[in-house]
Amino acid sequence: MSSLGHSILLPAWLGGSWQRDLSIGKDSPYLAVLVAMHVATALALVLFFRKDWVRIIGGLWTSIRRREVRTPDQRLAWLLVLATIPVGLAGLLFESLLRDFLGKPVPAAIFLALNGGVLYAAEKFSRPGKAAAEEDTVDFSAEDTMVMRAVSVEEATDVRLAKLRVGEAVLIGAAQILALLPGISRSGITMVAGLRRGLGHEDAARFAFLLATPVILAAGVLKMPTLFAPENHASLGPALVGSVIAGVASYISVRFLTGYFETRTLTPFAIYCVVAGIGSLIFFAV
Repeated sequence: MSSLGHSILLPAWLGGSWQRDLSIGKDSPYLAVLVAMHVATALALVLFFRKDWVRIIGGLWTSIRRREVRTPDQRLAWLLVLATIPVGLAGLLFESLLRDFLGKPVPAAIFLALNGGVLYAAEKFSRPGKAAAEEDTVDFSAEDTMVMRAVSVEEATDVRLAKLRVGEAVLIGAAQILALLPGISRSGITMVAGLRRGLGHEDAARFAFLLATPVILAAGVLKMPTLFAPENHASLGPALVGSVIAGVASYISVRFLTGYFETRTLTPFAIYCVVAGIGSLIFFAV
């Protein structure tokens, strides 16, 4: 939970040269390596959801070409576009400022603990997921007449997500802004926003992962040139190794989590964040 928070806390826990060399300050080689690993993470998400992105991008293309928003894929595509705008603007305006001022062990520990508290509160006080309570019947009547076909679980989920109101989708997407704070989990806080809007755990997790993909990929590609700056040439090797490991780990994680949230909750992650955050705060503040 929270890759940025852990990338600050782990070097600090190791101490010594690790803490000195693995800072995320401006023009830091470590920051360039983190950018490369985030791109790898986004590519892993694209790979895992590749069939879904083909449908969604196809829906966006046909929507623009025909000037219509009729099918679930077309509507979901536009919801993802609109829900990404707030965090995109906030990232451009505030990401560097927040990283430079808050990218330190104590703030990261505080936000990690708060992240856990928010996840736990969401589980205790969120209303039952309306999407999960709905019938599993999927209405494809808006699509062109076609031969009956099997509907995948992913398509059924996307049909439910496409029923979100525009305002609800934008609010859920805007929750990602909080992930600019080191220690706040992007997917976790987006799931919390989805749960608060009445989504079930499975649908909230899927929407969170779909929303995170373009944001992480765009931010990483935007900052990739820093990795190839002359002063960071020595970091290319570690960046390559780290990216491969991050990509594989991300693919395995999202594969596990999409199944996990079919029947389980955020509570274990909440407990971990609270314990790790408070433990780190005590260690670094004393």
